[in-house]
Amino acid sequence: MLADNNLRFDASGHETAAPATVAALMIALAALNLAGNPWGQTLSWVLMPLVLIGNTLIVWSNRTAVASVRAAFRRKGDPELLRVDVPALLEAAERGFPSWVPLQQHVRNTVVFAGAALALAATVLA
Repeated sequence: MLADNNLRFDASGHETAAPATVAALMIALAALNLAGNPWGQTLSWVLMPLVLIGNTLIVWSNRTAVASVRAAFRRKGDPELLRVDVPALLEAAERGFPSWVPLQQHVRNTVVFAGAALALAATVLA
């Protein structure tokens, strides 16, 4: 039924590329700032708020997944999709991931939020 409506729960590659890019960006900014390069401060002011906003949107998306999937199912107009127990479907999809994924998500959120806040605080104090 999901495949008939072109719906799937597979990884498309951005699940690794996006966090790796953000991590590399944060490391590069830290290196610039530690080296005393003036671009470090400027880029921190521009990019760290974007990192905070981006991660906030990811957390919001995760928290509103049930409503988003229900809305997507309604847009498809398939009566079978409308009968799907979306919370149960999402729980079953989550069980397909390795057991360490929820911990990884918490660690990622902590590192991103704390790292970006620390970078902005350090920029203010510099």
